[in-house]
Amino acid sequence: MQTSKAVYLGIDIGGTKILAAAVSSTGRVLSRAKAKVPKGASSREVFELAAGLSKAALGGRLPRAIGVGVPGIVSPKGDKVLVAPNIKIAGFPLAARLKDRFKAHAVIGNDVSVGLLGEAWKGAAKGKKNVIGLFPGTGLGGGAIVDGKILLGAHGAAAEFGHIVVVRGGRRCGCGKRGCLEAYSSRSAIEKALGGAQMKSKAIKKALARREWDVVGAVREASEHLADAAVSLRQVFDPELILLGGGLVEACGAFILPIVRKALDTDPFFTRTIGRCPVKAAALGDDAIVVGAAKLASCL
Repeated sequence: MQTSKAVYLGIDIGGTKILAAAVSSTGRVLSRAKAKVPKGASSREVFELAAGLSKAALGGRLPRAIGVGVPGIVSPKGDKVLVAPNIKIAGFPLAARLKDRFKAHAVIGNDVSVGLLGEAWKGAAKGKKNVIGLFPGTGLGGGAIVDGKILLGAHGAAAEFGHIVVVRGGRRCGCGKRGCLEAYSSRSAIEKALGGAQMKSKAIKKALARREWDVVGAVREASEHLADAAVSLRQVFDPELILLGGGLVEACGAFILPIVRKALDTDPFFTRTIGRCPVKAAALGDDAIVVGAAKLASCL
C-alpha cells in the first residue's frame, strides 16, 4: 500500500449494510465501497466484509487513521463496542483488528453521534460547535456535539434521546419502557398508529402529498412529540442548531421541520430571552457517518 498522510478511512457498519470510504483531510470523499451485510453474519464475517470494502475504497493507499460508526453503545475510549442490538459486533476487538490489518490507529463511535460530527464538519451544521441531532427512522437516534466534541457520558451511552419519556405510562417502547420518544416519533410508531402495516418513508411521503388524513394525523402527532422534545433539549443543552435527519426526515422533512421550527420559535422562555434556535435537515445523506468517522479519526 502507498502511504498517504492526507487520507483517512471512514467506515459505517450498519445492521444491513457496510459503507467504507477514503476521505481526505479536508473532508472530501475520494472513493467508496458498499455492500449488504449477510443475514446472521458473525462478528468475524462482519469484520472481514468491512476490511475488504475498506481495502477497495482505499485503492492502495494507507490511511493515516481509521474511524468507525456502529449502531450501539461504544466505550468512552472508542476501543470497544459494548452493545449492538442489530448486528453481531459487540465484544469483538474491532479497533485492534483494524489497526493490525491496516497498520493505523482506529477509533469507534456511535453511528448517530459520528454522523452528527460529519454534519458539523462538512454538512448542514458546518462550523457549529454545539449541535443536537434527532434522527427518526425505524427507531429514533440521537446525538450531541458539545464544545466541538461528541458527548459520550460516563459509559459512552449519552444522548439516547429516543428513550427520553414524553408520555408517562404511554406506548410500549422496544427498550422496555413506556412513553419513549421513539415510541411516538419514529417510522415504526407511525406504522403502529396506522394499524401496524409496514410503510416505508417514501410511501408516507406520497400519502402526505395525497392528503390521506389518517397518515397526515399520524405524522403530525409524531412531529409534535419531536417538537416538544426539541424544545426540552434546547433548554438542557442551549445548542446553536438542532439538526433533524434519518429516513423519515429525508422523505417527509417538508412536513416535519415547520412543526418543530414553530415549537422552538414560540417557546416563551428561551426564544424571548436569548432568541431563536435554527432547525435544519441533515445534508450529507449516506456519507455523514463515513465523513464523521474520518473526522473522529483525524483527532487521534
